[in-house]
Amino acid sequence: MAEDAAVDYTLNNPDTLTKYKTAAQISLKVLEAVTGWCLEGEKIVSICERGDKFLAEEVGKVYKGKKISKGISHPTTVSPSSYVTPYTPLSTDAEEAPTSLKANEAVKIQLGAQIDGLGTIVCDTIIIPGEANKDDKLLGREADLLLATHYANELLLRLMIPPGLLASGTDEEKKKAASIKPITQSKMTHLLEKVVKSYGCNLVEGTTSWLFERNEIEGKKKIVLSPPSDGGKGEGVPEIGDVWGVEMGVSLGTGKIKTLENRPTLHRRTTITYQLKRPSSRQTLSEIVKKFGTFPFSLRQLEDERAAKVGVVECVRSNVLRQYEVVADKDSAPVARLLTTIAITKNGIVRLSAPPAPSLEQYKTEKKITDEEILKILEQPVARSTGAKGKNKKKKKKPAKKATEEEDEDSSDEE
Repeated sequence: MAEDAAVDYTLNNPDTLTKYKTAAQISLKVLEAVTGWCLEGEKIVSICERGDKFLAEEVGKVYKGKKISKGISHPTTVSPSSYVTPYTPLSTDAEEAPTSLKANEAVKIQLGAQIDGLGTIVCDTIIIPGEANKDDKLLGREADLLLATHYANELLLRLMIPPGLLASGTDEEKKKAASIKPITQSKMTHLLEKVVKSYGCNLVEGTTSWLFERNEIEGKKKIVLSPPSDGGKGEGVPEIGDVWGVEMGVSLGTGKIKTLENRPTLHRRTTITYQLKRPSSRQTLSEIVKKFGTFPFSLRQLEDERAAKVGVVECVRSNVLRQYEVVADKDSAPVARLLTTIAITKNGIVRLSAPPAPSLEQYKTEKKITDEEILKILEQPVARSTGAKGKNKKKKKKPAKKATEEEDEDSSDEE
């Protein structure tokens, strides 16, 4: 404990950003592999098991011999078309274990790694290869869905940049820019709705981005988009030194959600302490604390899956564990999700683990964004260029559709 207290885990410590980047590299490597495994007919539980094994192997290769915690910050989950939340069935559940991927459905892949309690999580949406996209081209509503999600995500990242952070001009102009109040979350929702409605889509109700802290993926600040009528308001604003898990959820339907009857298999330990009565509950909790700390885990990651299903019951009832319900689009419409782990530095946003930039020329649709305010924001960079030789100066003015990749190159140099 004393050692932890002496270590600076903020972004002021270069080692912190290095650990985040190491975890992110692992997350992205595994995401790429899992994406390749997602083919028509493949069982979701098998893909998830392979993903977690690969995550564990890659984490084991770094920081060898160091007395620091490391592991999985989010288990591999593969969510079918209309599912909103991460989905990871169990091999011991007769009804759900056979669940397999279908051609042309929108599938969400989410996973993550952590080094020294500094976790990165990434989520990408892919369309399972099939006859409709055999030429690597997406047509119609699938194209609308992925384009809406991509541009809404890009807009949200730009809306999270602290006012004046990337301002140029005189000192007076920079000071004026910095004095502007941060954008409200209701304004964020309003602008993002404009983007997705351009493609005939809607934001998924309650889409939430969280502040990430050491050993904590749901920190004291959060941004809630299209908040549900029963509450769920966000609080706090993004600031320099923050690390966030930025989520974007878009639906081809209304965006309203419902809880499914599927068994919740994803859990996370809370800070609540309680004297558990059943020996099986205590044994399960002990294994959870040792293996996962406060990061999310799947019951299939525990030594005895059947015993775990029994052991977590009392833990959930006493709020020692939080269970993540399986949530889907209310109208069973296809849903796309992206999750990007970012760091906000003095030079802007560093995309630590981000879904790969899509090949936009492969998406064929007649729909497009026409709102001038939105287009102007999308043209803005997410980070200040730090290239010493200004190699990108000739490419300074880029259309919104091609800006993303260059911004990532700029921000990857950030310390």
